[in-house]
Amino acid sequence: MKTNYSKLMILILAALMCFAFTACAQNDANEESGGQAAKANGETLRIGLNNWAENIAVCNMWKLLLEEKGYKVKLVNGEKAVVWSGVAQGDLDIAPEVWLPYTDEPFWEEYKDELDKIGPWYEGTSLGLVVPSYVDINSIEELNDHKDKFDSKIVGIEEGASLTRMTEEAIEEYGLDYQLINSSEPAMMANLEREYKKENPILVTLWSPHWAFADYDLKYLEDPKKVFGEAEDIFVIANKDFKNNYPEVAKYLENWKMDDQSLGSLMAVINEVGDPAEGAKQWIEDNRDLVDEWLQ
Repeated sequence: MKTNYSKLMILILAALMCFAFTACAQNDANEESGGQAAKANGETLRIGLNNWAENIAVCNMWKLLLEEKGYKVKLVNGEKAVVWSGVAQGDLDIAPEVWLPYTDEPFWEEYKDELDKIGPWYEGTSLGLVVPSYVDINSIEELNDHKDKFDSKIVGIEEGASLTRMTEEAIEEYGLDYQLINSSEPAMMANLEREYKKENPILVTLWSPHWAFADYDLKYLEDPKKVFGEAEDIFVIANKDFKNNYPEVAKYLENWKMDDQSLGSLMAVINEVGDPAEGAKQWIEDNRDLVDEWLQ
């Protein structure tokens, strides 16, 4: 009886192991077939792009990496609200830069039921009001006493950006007698560069990671009321069909991790070269070991 029982248990265990291996193989086959189908059908993976330095950098980087893997990729430029709604509605597949839990909370609360979140790929962001370090002011609470220095102006970015919304809240919360000048990141950076070279005071909205902190000696103004929140993490958002349509790419994005050094060097190379695609290509060539860790 013991011998028969032992044989029966061995057969059962063998059957279970066979089933497990078959299931794993089937899952791998399904994932492979999903990615291969997207390639074979010539489907285009659509990435939502915001016109910010780090966003431009990582979008161009991923376009090149995915094209190496045989995917067709299109970068679709738009303001943040348009990108969020585009991913939620399935018009876009992914957007690689979502700041949570504070900056993009309103968008996340509105669309989270239609989205998947991947990551984070970067941890420990910052954002707020920034001045050159040579300016003798350290807190937002001091701004009204020094408004003549800045001509009562804050140089900002796009009107629809979360940072713009938070800056408007800061103006109200701190009772600032300032006007927020909405423009774009390139226009804001052009203003910063011009005044910095003259060592003139200038007040801008900025965030980290950003190459500006490598090129200029800048400082955040203290925000005792925490209008700009605490340190955050950066995630990818994807539409609900993405993981089924592009399981291989979803794995790559789960593996993707960058820090101040890696992301800062990517942005610095792009800024130096002056072309996002060429700069990203050069950075990939110089950091092949790192990107190979993601593409597993």
